[in-house]
Amino acid sequence: MELPTPTLIDLPGRDDISLSVHEQGSGPAVLLCHGFPDLAYGWRHQLPALAAAGYRAIAPDQRGYGASSRPHAVEAYGMTELAGDLVALLDALGIDRAVLVGHDWGGFVAWGTAVLHPDRVEGVAGICTPYIPFPSVATHLAAVDGSVERQYVAWFQEDGVAEAAMDPDVEVIFDRIMRTGVPLDQVLAAAFATGELNMNPFLRPEDFPTMGEPLDGGAAPRHYADVYARTGFRGGVNWYRNVDRNRADHPDVGVAPLTCPTLMLTAEFDPALTPALAEGMRDRCTDLELHMIERAGHWVTQERPDAVNELLVSWLERNFPT
Repeated sequence: MELPTPTLIDLPGRDDISLSVHEQGSGPAVLLCHGFPDLAYGWRHQLPALAAAGYRAIAPDQRGYGASSRPHAVEAYGMTELAGDLVALLDALGIDRAVLVGHDWGGFVAWGTAVLHPDRVEGVAGICTPYIPFPSVATHLAAVDGSVERQYVAWFQEDGVAEAAMDPDVEVIFDRIMRTGVPLDQVLAAAFATGELNMNPFLRPEDFPTMGEPLDGGAAPRHYADVYARTGFRGGVNWYRNVDRNRADHPDVGVAPLTCPTLMLTAEFDPALTPALAEGMRDRCTDLELHMIERAGHWVTQERPDAVNELLVSWLERNFPT
């Protein structure tokens, strides 16, 4: 399935930032926010489903990704900048308010935008990513007893290191990570295959165990590899280099109560963002609908699109009718 032809949109007041944006349909706006190392391509199954249901579906390559602007500076990728991009995109499209849907890192940005710019957000749907504070670098590092190379968030922190290792290995990286989910006990066994917990599939990916089946029979990993061969990983990695800055600058994100309608879709086999992480959301989201999609992994929007679309459209229709 192909995406609609993108438009390169200059963001007003955003220091020469342009986003490559795919749109489909008309009606209430639904802004789809991808994560790492994803692209707007990851929403290719959701755009037509939302359009068919009467919504204006909008999926950008976010800052640092694909055909969008990719500034070099680390500080260009904090929550202030990323949430500001979404608001500026709404301004450019003449949209006052939108429902935000975020997956993976895009989920953190969607939740963060609802806190920082509540006047622009009708509701939020998180896919895999719950409404919680982003765990600090120290928390990630503690999981591997301080061994930086065995934890990808910690390993990403030193400027230039991850890019130098990852950019030459795009085909192997996407072959290993863009796969269907497997039971979490299998993932855990593979992570301990060397006797020590390894949570870094991006360093020496050829040694990382192969699990599950390639998404779209291998077409999806090939697409991502082709794009990243041109762009490299720096933009997306820079999002992670702002984790601790985001916690310091925006302590309310993941903590402050949200009163807008919210939807949380977890995936049973997601090892990075397990369903258990969403259990405390009812204390922070006063209008929450929560579902788990069974036997699906982290890339649930691509692995189980029909299940995602049915739950997402049903929630939208009940809360934001066309």
